[in-house]
Amino acid sequence: MTSPDLANVTWRKSSRSSANGSDCVEVAEISSALAVRDSKDPGGPALLFDRDAWSSFVVGLRRGLRG
Repeated sequence: MTSPDLANVTWRKSSRSSANGSDCVEVAEISSALAVRDSKDPGGPALLFDRDAWSSFVVGLRRGLRG
């Protein structure tokens, strides 16, 4: 997967984030993947996941699997 330009994407974070909003991960949808970054370091690196991998991750979280 090539590195997309993430400068102009819309980042979202959980409504359950801490009150100051600095202890979160943020997620952005890009063409064929999702990008995840640390809200404390918005200029830092982002992890890229294809949609199938992200979907499997979310399903695992909903089932209570963390590993």
